[in-house]
Parts: sequence; structure tokens; C-alpha cells
Amino acid sequence: MNEPIATLLPAMPSREQHARRSHPLEPLSAAEIRAAIDIVRAHPAFAHGALFETIELLEPSRAAVAAWKTGGAPPPREARANLFRNTEHGVWRLTISIEKGAVLTSAFVEGARPMIQLEQFVLVEQLVRDDPRFVAACAARGITDMSLVCVDPWSAGSSDLPDETGLHLCHVFCWLRARENDNLYAHPIEGLNAVVDLKAGAVVRVDDYGIVPIPMGEVNYDSRLRTSFRAELKPLNVVQPEGASFRLDGHKLSWDLWSAVIGFNAREGLTLHDITYDGRPLFHRASLCEMVVPYGSPFSAHHRKNVFDIGEYGIGKLANSLKLGCDCLGHIAYLDAELNTMDGEAVKIERAICIHEEDSGLLWKHWDFRTDRAEIRRGRRLVISFIATVGNYEYASYWYFKQDGEIEYEMKATGIINTVGCLPGEPSKYGVEVAPGVEGQIHQHAFCVRLEPALDGDNNSVVECDTHVEDDDANPYGNAFYVRETLLQTERDGCRKADPATMRYWRVINPEKTNRVGKPVGYKLAPSNVITPFLKANGPSGRRSAFMRNHLWVTAYDPEQRYPAGEYMNRSSGADGLIKYVAQDRPIANRPIVLWHVFGLHHLPRPEDFPVQPCITTGFKLMPSGFFDVNPGIDLPPNVNMASRLHGASASSCCGNASAG
Repeated sequence: MNEPIATLLPAMPSREQHARRSHPLEPLSAAEIRAAIDIVRAHPAFAHGALFETIELLEPSRAAVAAWKTGGAPPPREARANLFRNTEHGVWRLTISIEKGAVLTSAFVEGARPMIQLEQFVLVEQLVRDDPRFVAACAARGITDMSLVCVDPWSAGSSDLPDETGLHLCHVFCWLRARENDNLYAHPIEGLNAVVDLKAGAVVRVDDYGIVPIPMGEVNYDSRLRTSFRAELKPLNVVQPEGASFRLDGHKLSWDLWSAVIGFNAREGLTLHDITYDGRPLFHRASLCEMVVPYGSPFSAHHRKNVFDIGEYGIGKLANSLKLGCDCLGHIAYLDAELNTMDGEAVKIERAICIHEEDSGLLWKHWDFRTDRAEIRRGRRLVISFIATVGNYEYASYWYFKQDGEIEYEMKATGIINTVGCLPGEPSKYGVEVAPGVEGQIHQHAFCVRLEPALDGDNNSVVECDTHVEDDDANPYGNAFYVRETLLQTERDGCRKADPATMRYWRVINPEKTNRVGKPVGYKLAPSNVITPFLKANGPSGRRSAFMRNHLWVTAYDPEQRYPAGEYMNRSSGADGLIKYVAQDRPIANRPIVLWHVFGLHHLPRPEDFPVQPCITTGFKLMPSGFFDVNPGIDLPPNVNMASRLHGASASSCCGNASAG
């Protein structure tokens, strides 16, 4: 079914009234989400029993946004919505006109399953706790107070077990609290799992792989349970007495020579749009669009740990409400996230997005020994971030914009490692004992960012850059090496792996725009944090995680090809996503394209990662490479920070007192 549907509700405000919005790529407001819900509920096909997976902005086309920017009418405000019912399998995919009060199109995706909803977490825990089979298995382990049992709902992946066929499932792992606020992950209930049918609200099966003693030593992190702390350091304050240098107009952000529109949705969380530097377009859209965390143990139920935290849960709806002076320091601006609940209500996550400035250290410097003059410029960076909690793990996502035109993305992973039980002193070969009887298993975090380049225009290309040693006949002194560039012509050409042997990197270029030395303008992507996947390609996890096989994929732009592992990840087969996209082998040179960069963390836990893991980081950089004619930070004015002080001295002593320029 895919058909327009007549207007159902009174029209929302006109596009002329919406013209007051700072940008048509702003996310849906709470009022627009409520309007979309009302429009859907008013339709007879969805009036009863329909549940809402996601409601998000149906982003207007590039052409529509470009027309608006040159004085045309603002594009219509439209929404995407995914709906499902507990009485049938499949997902309804809708587009909705907010202004007309109408469902524009609807299509039923048979066999698709919605993401696991946040509201289902508590339900799953209670269903498992109440199941007589599970209660009996806990009693066999000496557990009598079921209120202390903690059940984490994990996505079930794909399996061919007869009692799981066709169902919408989650698979659970369990822990025990010793007391209120105790760190439950110090007490894994190893070998006891359950499978839950989310639609039926029933436990399908309880799996008991045998009793492993539950480690009961407390390893706590909650400040209320700690008895001592180290001596506190003196305050370190970030002070901006004149306020911040950025300007926020709705969701449009301007800072220094940068501008961008900040978006947010339930699946990806933070998204960035219409990124420009000094008025020149760089990227139409950028987001972290998928992540998967495969674990390396084949024992009991651990082979099922292959969770897609974005595609199967939605990292946006798991965003934290950030706290001033804790999550972010300095002069802070926040944006709320407006989302929907499963039952069809608008919900706000207050202070979901943090915006602030940071000193980024030395930007450039040169001292002329002949004149004894130094020119020094310190740089700042603008930070846009959010933090999401997915069960035991925290993922802190940061976009940095720097004054030299560089964009950096950083993922900080913290929280608590997923723990399993072992006999004290006898961890498996697939993990490390982090506390007596507590094992942390080897795993990986693979992230995929989706970038829509628009360097000085929509038509872009990608060049692969490899460094080679010169042939012997042209290398008499043995010192000659150079960079060879290869244009990627089609999507199959665009399936690339990093190669440290050639110091490989990629340049996005606009072949129709040149710099002052006649070369195409470009930006460089260096694969500095890539990982090697260790999943067998034909295994259940390997099939679903196929996007991990390359570190770069380049595809022809298609607004409906949004996710590297497919649109509907829950219980997916692995047939959708980048593997399917690149099979078309479309041209990718000098046209609208999409870059998918895969990077990550390879993690064998350490004892130091418990009870809470210090942040470990990964990410990538996008550096101007011929996009500018000179160092873009060359025009920064000389500046001395007069708040700096010399330790132990009563007066300031800094470069302002020396012969600096």
C-alpha cells in the first residue's frame, strides 16, 4: 500500500508563518509531533491499537532548501513516522503533512520489526522476574528476593530456533543487587537467560546453562556507598566574562566563520545539517548513523551479543538530560530534544544537547631567531555534544569545529563494561577477570558515520591517496616517495579499506572548483581509528554487521538509503544496507555522493575498566586539503590571555610582556 490520503485535520500554520523558523532542517517541535500524532490517530486505519516507534522530520530535498536560501518559499513541514501493532507483525511507514493535516503516503513493510522501545525495558524485567521457571532457577542459585534481580533487555539478533521464528523478541542477561544502589554488574547471574516475546508480553523460554557461583564482593561507584575520597584539587573554572562567542537562532548555530543547523531524532540522536565555513558549503548532513557491539565469546548465550545500539534501540531516545557544571563546563547553551513515546505522546528530554567553546591549544606559531619575534595564535573549538546511556554503557558523542577549518568527531565510551560470571581466578580465554569471579569479555564497538559532502556544491568525488616508494631507476638515493591519487569511479570502487603500509587517506573533492594553484578544492578523511572485524562473514552476527567489512563506503546519494545495516535492524537478516546499495554499482564521480566511514574501539577489558570504565575514545577528522588558498587561521588577531598567572608569582607573567607580535 502506498497512496495519498485526504486531509484529515484542520491545517497547521502556513509555510509563510513557518518562514520565521531559522532553518527548514530544524527538527520537529513538540507541537508538530503532537500534530503528527493527531493526524495519524484520526485516520481510520490507525485509530486503534497503533503504537509509535518514531516520528521525525521528513527532511526537505537539497533543491528545496537551496531555493529557500535564495529567497524562495520555505519547504513544507512534513514528518516520517513508523507505526506498529502488538496484534500483527510488520511496520507501517508513513509520511505526514503537518501543514495540511494529512497522511500523504503509507506503506506496510511485512516482516519488519520496530526498535525495542524504552518503555518496554521495565516490562521485560517484570515479566522475567515473575516467570515461575526463572524464579525456580534463581532459587537454585540461592536468590529468594526477586526484587534484587536486574534484567537487561538485549536485542535478540537473528536465529533459526523454531520457537523464535517470526517473533518480535528480546533476549535478556541478568545480575543481582546486594542492596539499594549497589553496583549490580559486580554480581552477574551467569548462565541464566530468558527470551521474551515483546508483542505477546510473555516469556518464550528460560535458558539455564548451569550454575556458576554469583560473585558477591561489592565493587561500587556510587558516592553514597564510598567511604573515602582523595584530596580535592583546587577549583579549575572556565570563565567567559563577556559571554559566549556563538549565536543560536532556534537550532541554527553560528560561531566564528562556521554555521550549522542542529537536528535530533530518536534513532541517530544528534544530527548536523547545512555545515558551512565562511559562507562556503562543506557538508549537507552529518550523523553517527549506526553502531554495533559484537562480543567474542561462544559460550552459553554470549554468542547472541551483537547489539545495534542505534538501529535496534535508537540512541536518541536514550539521551541524558545534561547537568550544568558536570557534563559540560563553561558558558553553556542547551537544546532540548522533542521526541514521541510508544503510546503516542510528545516527550521532552531537557538539555539533551550541549553547546560550548573550549580552548584547543596552540593553533600556529613561529619564532624568527633573526629578529627574536614570535607570532602565536591559540585556537578555540566549538563543541556540540550529547550523551546516551544504553543499558550498562554510556556513549558521549562530540562534534568539534575548529578555527582552521577542521571538523573532528570524537566518541567517548564510558559507563560499565558488560560483565559475566566465572570461577575466581579462572576467566575464559575470551575475557579478563576484572574482580574476583567477574569477567569482562573481549568485544568491539564499530561506529559508522554518514556524511553528505557538498564542498562548494553538490557534485563531489572521492580520491584515494596512497604513498609509494619511487621505482629504483628514479630513486638513485633511496629516499624518494610520493602520493599517488586514484579517482573512485563507481560504488564497487568505493568499497575501501585502510592501508597503513601506504599511509592511505581519502580526499573529497569538487572537480569543478579549483583553488589558486589550479587544483580541485577538497577535504581529507584519514582513517586513524579503524578496527579489523573478527566476525566470520557467514555467521549470524557477521551477516548483520556487513558494514564493518570496509572502512569507507562511497555511494550515490539517495535520501532513502539512510542506514549502513538497513532501515529495519531488529531481527534483520543482513540482506539490507550497504551490501545492497553498492551492488547497484552506480557512478560516484562528480555527482551527489554519500561517505560512510567505519571506525571503532577494539576492547579487551582491563581491571581498570571496573567498576566504571574511564573514557576511551575513538573518532576521525575532516581536514581541509586544498579547500583554502592559505592557512584559514592566518587572520586570527593577536591575543594574550590576561587571566593566566605564573604559579607562585603575585603578578602576571606571560607572552604579553615579551616581544610577541
